Amino acid sequence: MDTKIKLPQALKAKVMLWTDVSYHDMEQIDKMQSIPDLESALCGVFAVDLPEPKRGVLLELYVHTVLFCRERSFKKEQTSALLSIIKSIHEANVETPLNNIEQCFKYCKELLLCHSVRRPPFSINLFSSEEVTCILNYIHNSYVRHYKHYKYIFTPQVKLDLSLTYSGIPEQHEPAEEDSYAPDIENVMEKEAEAVPKSSSSPQTQEASITGPEGSTLGSKTELKALIEKAVREQMTLVSNQLDQRMRDMEDHHNRALECPPLNHKAKK
Repeated sequence: MDTKIKLPQALKAKVMLWTDVSYHDMEQIDKMQSIPDLESALCGVFAVDLPEPKRGVLLELYVHTVLFCRERSFKKEQTSALLSIIKSIHEANVETPLNNIEQCFKYCKELLLCHSVRRPPFSINLFSSEEVTCILNYIHNSYVRHYKHYKYIFTPQVKLDLSLTYSGIPEQHEPAEEDSYAPDIENVMEKEAEAVPKSSSSPQTQEASITGPEGSTLGSKTELKALIEKAVREQMTLVSNQLDQRMRDMEDHHNRALECPPLNHKAKK
């Protein structure tokens, strides 16, 4: 199984007139009036071969786009281009499980520019300024606001499996190894007991002699690991909170951008 995660990347917009939906396909779509017939026609046009619920969610997205175009009395070429734009935005969103809302929204605006300004061969004036504003609001309300839901359905979930290794610290001894050190400890205790007068020997003196290498107690390694794991957990919690705050800031920035005039339709000389 491929465990590599594709990182968000900037996409280059291009003209999408008759890219996915041909003129003949649009004639067939226009004949369909019921929702099941529309779903069947669009399933064949876009070759949707996905298991449920992905199949139903994707077809619903295309069906609502066709209904929106009919409400606005769009021409066949306009409907074809908008379906391809919606398809491209969705593919950009689900190409990575990571957050790429800024890249998707920028890609969406550039796609609309390619179809609203006459500058061959880079762009065409397929939509008017009013139509572009209407389309942008539709894409925001129908897709961008729910982009997390689409990402959750169409992308695999990513889980962090963290394992810690401690360099320079040997593994804890097995019971058999501990038994092998028992005679040495007993010999040390016997020698120290012989060297110290009986009147001055005490339990405290004997306990002090039972120390590991470099003067560390037998439980110091376990305590060190516990301290490291605690520090790592605290750092991960801090980073997670910072990422959540960054996502909220990006969403606020995105919402403020929608309130500003979306596009400048004057072609550059």
